[in-house]
Order: sequence, then C-alpha cells, then structure tokens
Amino acid sequence: MNQLNNVVSLSQISYTWAEDAIPTLQFDHLEINQSEHVFIKGPSGSGKSTLLGLLTGIITPQSGKVQILNTDLASLKQNQRDKFRADHIGYIFQQFNLLPYLSMVENVILPCHFSNMRKKKVDGELRETAIELLKRLHLDEKLLNKPIVELSIGQQQRVAAARALIGRPELLIADEPTSSLDFDNRTSFIELLMEEAELAKSTLVFVSHDPTLESMFDRSIQLNELNKKALTHSKESK
Repeated sequence: MNQLNNVVSLSQISYTWAEDAIPTLQFDHLEINQSEHVFIKGPSGSGKSTLLGLLTGIITPQSGKVQILNTDLASLKQNQRDKFRADHIGYIFQQFNLLPYLSMVENVILPCHFSNMRKKKVDGELRETAIELLKRLHLDEKLLNKPIVELSIGQQQRVAAARALIGRPELLIADEPTSSLDFDNRTSFIELLMEEAELAKSTLVFVSHDPTLESMFDRSIQLNELNKKALTHSKESK
C-alpha cells in the first residue's frame, strides 16, 4: 500500500487506561487511504472512543505509532496536536456540540476561526460558503436565523455536518451522529455526508454500533476482530 496515499496509519498500538489491568486497544496495524469511506463498528466497551481519541491526538498510545497525514502525532506537543486537529480534522459529535448562543451560520464557520488553513481553503466569503453548504445538506434558508435550540435533531445534525466539512478537512470523523434518527433519516443523512465528503476530497471515518449502515461504506472494520484480546475491563462508555 502506498504510504503517500495513507491518511491514517497506526502500527503496533497499545493503549491502557490508568485503572485498567489490560489494554483497551491492542493491535498490529490499521491503515485508511485517502478518500476512503470506512465504517468502524463494535459494541459498548470495544474501544471506539479510545480509537477516536488516538486518531485526533487527544490521547497518545503507551506504545506504537499514530500517523495522520504522515505526521507522527506523538512527536507533537499538546498545543501542536490541537492545532493539527483544527487544521486537518472535521469532527461530527454524537451529541453535535452546537453552541446555542451562536446562529446556525456562526456555528458552521466556527472551525475557520481556529484554523487559518481551513479558512484559506474556503472559496469566497465564509458566510456565503456556509449557507451554500447548509443548503446542499437540505437545510432551508428560512431556518438560518432560527435559534439552534429550536431546530429538530435532524436539522442540528446537518448543521454539525456542515461545521465539520467547512474548509475541506482531509479527515472527517463521525462519532455515531445518527443514533437519534430513524432508519430512513439515517440513510439519507449518510448519503448526503458521503456526497459532501467526496466534494471536499475528505476521508470519512464513521463510527457506529449499528450494523444496518455497514453496507453503505467502502470498507468495514470490526474493532473486536482488530483487537488482539477480548477486553473485559474498559473506561469506555460506548
């Protein structure tokens, strides 16, 4: 596999939470290529949150190497990892984490206030780009001035997706963002997300415990099979 095409490369990984006796994650290798749409599944306690913490540099493994876009995250200081994450990673949280005191558009453009790199990759005015992105994600322009708290779950989800996508980050991570939706809405959201990821040339890593979504993705990774051990002790809450 061509290393230059790898967005994610993890090798000889072992991560153990301080109070645990055995690793939450322990595996030899994981690679995800540029523009791939990858589905990562596993039951509660299988290490999904720990893996996402490693991919984003929020935590670093006790052993092994985490490379994102050919950058060894452990070689960076914490503030450098924070900047790297802001520049290169769009994140859709399970609970969306929208700021209620900001408008819909202000929520979307927020990453560009933390990353000049993403701001420079926006074609045209930030506000207009955000509105266009929201419209492509099927949000009516009439909703733009509506408070975040008055939006439906599905509408909030699309705002969160637009926020993650603005500035065309190379890596897009979705952490169970469809868990509150019914099947039809889950499917339509993922289709829209994939279309936008392709336009942005972003690699999509989608984490879920819902196996019905698996067939929509290029590749599926079962964390229980990736891990070397069956893990019985974990700090994971999901």
